[in-house]
Amino acid sequence: QVQLVESGGGSVQPGGSLRLSCAASGIIFGIYHMAWHRQAPGKQRELVAIITSGGNRNYVDSVKGRFTISRDNAKDTVYLQMDSLKPEDTAVYYCHAAYAAQYYWGQGTQVTVSS
Repeated sequence: QVQLVESGGGSVQPGGSLRLSCAASGIIFGIYHMAWHRQAPGKQRELVAIITSGGNRNYVDSVKGRFTISRDNAKDTVYLQMDSLKPEDTAVYYCHAAYAAQYYWGQGTQVTVSS
């Protein structure tokens, strides 16, 4: 049974930081491309950051320079370090794993940025 379990969400003031974690089980983690998506109320889910099985990274323009995605294949975990958070970063953040035609989603973790 495949599970992606996110943690680390919460409430923070603008300019603050959070670190999200996503622990995977039931998959050969190292071969999967891992990504973080987010969905704000009333908006479509969007890709925030992706890290390939080879370690290449890409980010949506709105988070470049503020967010960092990383992975620890020994721990089957992907991270999203979020710095200089803005109110528009408020959303439910989802972990995503993909390999060939297989893909899986986590249950999501809420991030709220508000003063």
